[in-house]
Amino acid sequence: MTQARLNVVQWATGNIGTRALRGVIEHPALNLAGLYVHSEDKDGADAGTLCGLGKTGVTATRSIEDVLDLGADCVLYMPRACDYDEVCRLLEAGTNIVTTRGEFHRPASMKPAFRERVEAACEKGGTSIHSTGSSPGFISEAVPLVLSSIQRRLDSLTISEFADLSRRDSPGLLFEVMGFGRPPADFDERRLSHGRVSFGPSLELVADALGTPLDAIEASGEVAVTPREVTIAAGTLKAGTVAAQRLTVSGLRDGRAVLRFRALWYCTPDLDPAWDVRDTGWHVDVQGDAPLDIDMRFPVPLERMAETSPGYTANRAVNAVPFVCAAAPGIRTTIDLPQIHAVLG
Repeated sequence: MTQARLNVVQWATGNIGTRALRGVIEHPALNLAGLYVHSEDKDGADAGTLCGLGKTGVTATRSIEDVLDLGADCVLYMPRACDYDEVCRLLEAGTNIVTTRGEFHRPASMKPAFRERVEAACEKGGTSIHSTGSSPGFISEAVPLVLSSIQRRLDSLTISEFADLSRRDSPGLLFEVMGFGRPPADFDERRLSHGRVSFGPSLELVADALGTPLDAIEASGEVAVTPREVTIAAGTLKAGTVAAQRLTVSGLRDGRAVLRFRALWYCTPDLDPAWDVRDTGWHVDVQGDAPLDIDMRFPVPLERMAETSPGYTANRAVNAVPFVCAAAPGIRTTIDLPQIHAVLG
C-alpha cells in the first residue's frame, strides 16, 4: 500500500529556507501545503517562483493563521530568530516541526521555562520538534554517533571544520556580522566563545548517548591576521586586520577534553600566526581502540560554494520530516530518532 504524502509548510525563505523549499517541492513523498514569509514583497508570490522552479499554485503568506488553517503534518521552521510563541502555537495545533534553529538539540540544555513550555505544547498537540542541520547536527551528532558504533573505548573525538571564505561575495556577512577586516582588539572572549551555545549541546548529547556524561563545557576563540593587504571577493583586508577565526568547544570529563569541536573560518591561508588551514570541509579524528582519521571535503569550486553550501543544511532537515512526523510527542533529538536517510525516488 502506498503511504500518503506528508503535507509540509516551509517557514521563511532565506538561503537555507529557499533550498529547503526546493527540496519539498521536488520530494517524492512530500507535498508543499503552504509557505510563510516575513517580507512584504514576497507575500502572495508563488512558492515555485521564489525558489527558481515553475509555479506550484501555493502562494506565500505572512499570516500564521493561514498556516494553522492548513492543518499540515509538518513545518520546516527556518527563521533568523526563534519565536517560542510561534513554535508553541504550531505544536499545539497538531503540526510537527523540523527546524534548523539550534535551540532544540538537547532538551536538558534549554532554559527550563522554555523547555517545559514546548514540551507542554507537544503533549497538547501530539506533536514533536527536532533541531538539525549540517553543523551543528550532521557533523556534531550523527557522524560521531555512527563512528562510535565501532568503538569499545573512546579516548577522544575531535571535529575540525574549515571554511575558505575568500570567494564569498557577501560583504555584510564577512565584514559586519563576522568581523573580518577589523583590528584583533575588537574580538573579546565573549564574541569568540559563542560556540558554547551553538555546539555545546551537541557534544553533551553525544556524551549522554555514550553513557559518559560530561563534567563541563569550555569554549574559547582566537584570531589570526593577514600580514599584508589582501583582496577577496567581498572586499579588501588591510594588513594587520583579522583574516581568520578559530573557535573551540571542548567537552571535559575528569579534567580532560574527550569531545571537541573546532571551527576555523578564514579569508586567506597566509596568516600570522601560521595556522593549519585546509580546504572547506570537515576533519574528524577519533582516538580509541578503533582509531580513525577522516577527511570530508566539499569538492565545489569556491565561486559556487555560496550557492551549493545551503544544501548541506537544508537537505538534512527535509529528509528528517518523515521521521519527526512518526516520532512520539516531545522534543526529539538525534538519539531519539532512527538514523535519518534520504528518500530519492
